[in-house]
Amino acid sequence: MHEEFRTADPDLDYRALARHIKRWGLELGFQQVGITDTDLGEDEARLLHWLETGRHGAMDYMQRHGTRRSRPAELVPGTVRVISVRMDYWPAGAAAADRQLEDPAHAYLSRYALGRDYHKVIRKRLQKLADRIEVLTGPFGYRAFTDSAPVLEKALAQKAGLGWIGKHTNLINEQAGSWFFLGELYTNLPLPPDTPGEAHCGSCQACIDTCPTGAILGPYELDARLCISYLTIELRGSIPEALRPLLGNRVYGCDDCQLVCPWNRFAGTTQEEDFHVRNGLDSATLLQLFAWDRDDFERKLRGSAIYRIGYECWLRNLAVGLGNAESSREIIAALERRADHPSALVREHVAWALQRQTG
Repeated sequence: MHEEFRTADPDLDYRALARHIKRWGLELGFQQVGITDTDLGEDEARLLHWLETGRHGAMDYMQRHGTRRSRPAELVPGTVRVISVRMDYWPAGAAAADRQLEDPAHAYLSRYALGRDYHKVIRKRLQKLADRIEVLTGPFGYRAFTDSAPVLEKALAQKAGLGWIGKHTNLINEQAGSWFFLGELYTNLPLPPDTPGEAHCGSCQACIDTCPTGAILGPYELDARLCISYLTIELRGSIPEALRPLLGNRVYGCDDCQLVCPWNRFAGTTQEEDFHVRNGLDSATLLQLFAWDRDDFERKLRGSAIYRIGYECWLRNLAVGLGNAESSREIIAALERRADHPSALVREHVAWALQRQTG
């Protein structure tokens, strides 16, 4: 990372450099690389409207960042282009997602979180890409991001030709579905931009119809306050009682809108070992995970994206899942053992689950 962007060399063949960058990206394990300019005017208008309507919920940081999210040069002065990349994450050999969701005794965790934390994997790979570029260009201005700063990742990826933003607000690729991570290199290199992706959702609204909480209000309209991914990952307080029964056994994230998307029949499995399943998270039961003490959580989930929510929110989510499961003596006993937990947040959700189990 270079704190001050130098002036780009006007004598470089930037078209040839763009071809090299795309080839190097594939060699480094990305499935696609695209390039875009920084004009996100339409996306900025949608973002500001979303914030004004309060649909970001408790994610106050989104409002604090202001237009830095939609104006790359405000976040990193000197940025004129963004190199956008995607990397598949669907883990080969993982237990079938639909079967996990259908069994209320099992815990469902979003497929992206079953392996190692993607932030570290993609940032390191982006750094390697920048290092290759620097060999050819000499020192240049860049910063690498992956879901780690105020960046409109999906809007940039669409402009870079990596796909289109679907009605569920996730990026979809015509050949690869939507099971992939995104990353970016902000740069001062005046590379030729690619053609933006075109939408191919047509009249399909399977994602809207299947959302367990009705968080997808309409095409391209998501209310985070209702979204299970927000409730189980971003929200640090109490999950609204009216929504708890709708979570089912989804204890970390939600994939329902992607699981029904017809474009995901083209999705492949990841070649990255770091994204393969760890600690049996693809097939664990709610009781197995709820039995983990803090040391278990630290030892098994450090280095995972799940680790960020912390142990209390982990127990909170699992308690809700247990409250939604079929009543059993084992579940009641497990909840009773947590009834006097030091955390008020955990106690509240355990009490709710016990009432569901015994009532």
